[in-house]
Amino acid sequence: MLDSKTIEIVQSTAPVLKQHSEQIGKKFYELLFAKAPDLYNLFNQTNQKRGLQQEALGYAVYSAGEHITNLDAIMPVITRVTQKHRAIGVKPEQYPLVGETLLEAVKEVLGSAATDDIIGAWGKAYEYIADAFIQIEQDLYKEAKEQAGGWEGFRSFTVTRKVAESDDVTSFYLEPSDTQALAGFEPGQYLTIKAEVPGEKYKHIRHYSLSDAPGKSYYRISVKQERSNEGKPAGIVSNDLHDRVQEGDSLLFSAPAGDFTLDHTNDHLVLIGGGIGVTPLMSMINTVADQSSGREVTFVQAAANGNNHPFKEHLAGLANSHPNLRCFTAYSSPTEQDLGSESFSHKGFVDAEWLRSILPSGPTVYYFCGSVSFMKAINQALKELEIPKERIHYEAFSPIAILDEE
Repeated sequence: MLDSKTIEIVQSTAPVLKQHSEQIGKKFYELLFAKAPDLYNLFNQTNQKRGLQQEALGYAVYSAGEHITNLDAIMPVITRVTQKHRAIGVKPEQYPLVGETLLEAVKEVLGSAATDDIIGAWGKAYEYIADAFIQIEQDLYKEAKEQAGGWEGFRSFTVTRKVAESDDVTSFYLEPSDTQALAGFEPGQYLTIKAEVPGEKYKHIRHYSLSDAPGKSYYRISVKQERSNEGKPAGIVSNDLHDRVQEGDSLLFSAPAGDFTLDHTNDHLVLIGGGIGVTPLMSMINTVADQSSGREVTFVQAAANGNNHPFKEHLAGLANSHPNLRCFTAYSSPTEQDLGSESFSHKGFVDAEWLRSILPSGPTVYYFCGSVSFMKAINQALKELEIPKERIHYEAFSPIAILDEE
């Protein structure tokens, strides 16, 4: 356990770290990659260029310091991070280098304000937090390997089908190259690919949600082709998957992971997806349909227009064949063809007023997923509708998933 002086210093300086979190994160990765360039193989370089990884690190450091005497208070953050660490293959021996480098970054950013006492206290705190992470991750590694059909590290899968779902989303059906058993998963979880992209110096790690129900002979991921846009770099892996990878090719994946999973109650289920954020929700609604449990589902999908509306026909078919499933679509920029066909439910963005008109009454649980800006809007809308926080679950396709921070 940490001594009282260490705890006092860490908790009192945590707000300062938050104030400088972006600068600390930027300096940390700069120093880390200079010391250990092989770690480029673990980190998402596109997120690095966009500044997302740096900001996420700063938030995690601040949160851990603020709650150093009760890490259970930030267990959702810890669970999310440790799941991703297991998925990408973070090892216990990497933690000391990270801690040493993080303290160096704090010293460089804060300068003389980072006294020896402060650095010493945060060094002890980091070791305490790292030990907790390592123990959780060791359990996750064991579980992934020892489950039926499970495996350790990365396993080869063959692309058996490649199916276009919209102008910019393609599904990849994956079967084990060794033809051995396939591990189960919870609806909402993701696979992690280790991609070797021609012309790239380092391997690239990415997480892609499983977009179909468990219990099949295959896994399915559905990937949006991320083109360069408004100064944002193009997605290296998504473009390689769309442009180069074909049926018959092999790809490497670690076992399913993630804490954004479907509950097992019979409460009315509301699923709200924006853009490619619909993928884990597809796994959820397909699971309910397969189980034929009669569980009521309201599926709300936001897209720009019909050209960017993945799974449109499939969802319409589910709604027609399952009276317990209702599907609604909001188009923010419908085309003339969309307007003529009236193939969507709402023109504009998903907001509290429209949700109020379509959402059910009675016990309900809410799951939503999409960009950070989309999810902040949905979170605010659900607050306006006075939905209890404990009935809200979300997943962001970004290192940052902090919806209640100002």
